[in-house]
Amino acid sequence: MDLVLAERENTILGQDFLTWLWHATEARRGVFKDRDGREFNLRMEERVSVQGGDGEGMESAVVKSPSGELTEARSGLRTGKKVSRAQLRFERDPEAWQVTVKDNDFSLAGLKTPKIETKDREDDDPDARVLEKLFLVEQCLELFDGVYQEFLAERLSAAKWSEQSRTIRDWIGRG
Repeated sequence: MDLVLAERENTILGQDFLTWLWHATEARRGVFKDRDGREFNLRMEERVSVQGGDGEGMESAVVKSPSGELTEARSGLRTGKKVSRAQLRFERDPEAWQVTVKDNDFSLAGLKTPKIETKDREDDDPDARVLEKLFLVEQCLELFDGVYQEFLAERLSAAKWSEQSRTIRDWIGRG
């Protein structure tokens, strides 16, 4: 029973986070700051899933739009659904990462890092490419963690979350 309750709470928190994040990316025009104060861009990409209801009454809508128009997903939000999965794109010049996040367990799938140089050179350390790839994965996780920490600071403050919830509901209503 405790496991089911924990999974439900994680899902609710994950849906709140992804819905907040969608709103934040639009309200800020995608501009966020990392823990060092450097700006980076973050936006929802071409695939978003929204979900609402419980049990057999669960309804989902997956929207895929190469042009970034997510109007069907926004319509789902207006009917009470919440974001359950989102494809995110982080950009910090000149690098870009793409990753899909799920609401129920915050799993990150399909992480695409910036390209690394693959030309073989005689003086190259054989582990250099692997280490560079790991470094790029770590950078993406740091950007994601920073955004999530910002969300938690608002979500765990009753006053801030009450105001933010109103702002998000207004944003959904305008969409």
